[in-house]
Amino acid sequence: MSRLNVWLVQFWRSNRALLIFLPLMFGFRSAIADWMVVPSGSMNPTLMEGDRIWVHKLEFGLRVPFTLIRLTDGELPQRGDIVVFESPANGKTLVKRLIGLPGDRIAMRDEQLYINGVKASYAPLGDDTAPGMVAEFTAVPHQLEREQLGQLDHAVMFLPERGALRSFAPVDVPAGQYLMLGDNRDDSADSRFIGLVPRRLLLGRATCVVVSLNPEHYYLPRTQRTLAQLH
Repeated sequence: MSRLNVWLVQFWRSNRALLIFLPLMFGFRSAIADWMVVPSGSMNPTLMEGDRIWVHKLEFGLRVPFTLIRLTDGELPQRGDIVVFESPANGKTLVKRLIGLPGDRIAMRDEQLYINGVKASYAPLGDDTAPGMVAEFTAVPHQLEREQLGQLDHAVMFLPERGALRSFAPVDVPAGQYLMLGDNRDDSADSRFIGLVPRRLLLGRATCVVVSLNPEHYYLPRTQRTLAQLH
């Protein structure tokens, strides 16, 4: 037996537990469930920079690890889901809220959403609904509101002094595609810019904030956000 073969055998015997564990762990994270660090404020006030969110990938179907090939269909994505997906524009991993389902007609007029001709309703929220938001948004004029889409409601943020795309003509969402928007409507690179998102690019549904570390305060935990459920 060559020296290389002897070394390989010895290396395997010494590290086999680790060598077995690592592929299983990365395979689990790729296809079953994973966590994601929220890098930007595009989903404020629901998600904040420094949030570590739990992403259920199996809900949208079992995939071959490290690929987009699905072995099962899984559950259908629903309006209002917070979804992690690959951008159809550049392949980056993004997290946004699912607004438009296949067959929907979606429009926006002066920040107001219309779904199949029905206008969403809005109600003001106080700043205490988003403790821990970074200064980029708290230091400028901002409005927090409750957006209600049928039976679903969630918080959104508007930045009235920031240049943004606040209106778009009605968009018909075709089969197998979805329209995504950030809850921070005036600071989000979402379907208004990257286009509709095909079903095959959806990676999973974000369900809770595992822990949140504030980048403006030495990454100390935002304790009020630990294990916060997302909706």
